[in-house]
Amino acid sequence: MAVPVQRPRGVDAHSHTIVTVVVSNRGPYRFTRTASGGFDAHHASGGVSSALRPLLTSGAAGADAAWIAAAHDDDDRAAMVAGEAQAPGIALTLLDHDPALHRLYYDVVSNGTLWFLHHGLFDLVRRPRFDHRFTEAWAAYETVNRSFAKAAAEVASEGDVVLVQDYQLALVPEMLRAERGDLRIVHFSHTPFCGPNSIRVLPDHAALALCGSMSGAIAGFHSARWARSFEASAREILGNDARCRTFVAPLGPDPDELAELAESPAALTAGQELDELVGDRQMIVRSDRVDPSKNIVRGFAAYDLLLAEHRELRERVVFVARLTSSRESLPEYMAYANEVEQAAARVNERWATNDWQPVVVDLRDDYPRTIAALARTDVLLVNPVKDGLNLVAKEGALVNQRDAVLCLSRDAGAWDELHETALPVHPYDLAQTAGALHDALMMPASERASRAARWRELSAARTPRDWLDNQLKAAHSS
Repeated sequence: MAVPVQRPRGVDAHSHTIVTVVVSNRGPYRFTRTASGGFDAHHASGGVSSALRPLLTSGAAGADAAWIAAAHDDDDRAAMVAGEAQAPGIALTLLDHDPALHRLYYDVVSNGTLWFLHHGLFDLVRRPRFDHRFTEAWAAYETVNRSFAKAAAEVASEGDVVLVQDYQLALVPEMLRAERGDLRIVHFSHTPFCGPNSIRVLPDHAALALCGSMSGAIAGFHSARWARSFEASAREILGNDARCRTFVAPLGPDPDELAELAESPAALTAGQELDELVGDRQMIVRSDRVDPSKNIVRGFAAYDLLLAEHRELRERVVFVARLTSSRESLPEYMAYANEVEQAAARVNERWATNDWQPVVVDLRDDYPRTIAALARTDVLLVNPVKDGLNLVAKEGALVNQRDAVLCLSRDAGAWDELHETALPVHPYDLAQTAGALHDALMMPASERASRAARWRELSAARTPRDWLDNQLKAAHSS
């Protein structure tokens, strides 16, 4: 199926003006039609876009940069056709895929299979079941990846760096290398990578394609654990002599951006509302997409256990869950959203009084409100089953005003950097998680202050610029 490509204005594939090409499923902006018939550009959500957009627009990746992404809705497509899908300082290319093809690539393979695989979410007694529909979906995944590779081959100048982002585009490196052997190709995974036993869950041809493509590129990860898992999986699939080039580059938050946002009118207003809601009680906060990997249901269950075992905390603490809807086209996600709602309701039904609601779930997609919650919390719970990094664990340190304590899953990539200052959380152990929450709430002020100071220091040690520079350095070392 032919995929129309919106070529960036003023860019000649052989002009040698482009030096860095970013390739990602989602672009730096989403576009909406205005009443006058034009288009407005809005910052796209997601960690990749948020981290790379300001760097590329500022010239941090070189004098010229290009970004190749998929059009995600009708307004994106219309802006593309009208020539209005543009990004300041970036030569933006949007790919328009057939919606049915995109659903197979995105919902069935990327999110329904690879996300579950890398985060260890499959109930292997029942899922996955690779049937003819998966065969069709994998073909769509290959087709979409090939369209990205072809677009990058057209846009890139000789010897350029191409930074391919994340699991949705794991086949791009090999396809692009076949078209343009002169390019320096990096693939960066923002997720964990499954181990050698789990990679065998995939059909043989899919595991071979995945490991073969990524082993031919320079593969980056947020954690050394995920790099080792990839290397072990590649040896399992490709043989013990498989040659893997990996590097570790954890993403950090932007301290200046966070400080500015924390003082914004929206965040200050949200903070006042939180103060009125919580009063003089202590506050536990979590901030997550509604995703099974985030382990929200077990977090509420651990809090329920905490209240059952410690009567003195009843009516003295509020758990504020800042959650955003995610991947609502997938049945597993809709079912999990219902489980989250029911888990919060159970805690409130069991413990609430006329003056106290133990759990407050806030589903508004409102980043300033999240920053306000992080600023005011006494405890930050980050308990994913598995997470490539979890940037919230670092953002909380930089905006918090109350010497909060971080309760952090050992299976989050951020654990590698923050373990010395966080209370460890076993993501499956409710009793241990409840104990960590109790220890955090009861911690003496002097210890809270010393831990918080070190948490801020560690969280500020790396910025998005460091992360980008690591990718560029890895590319030029090839």
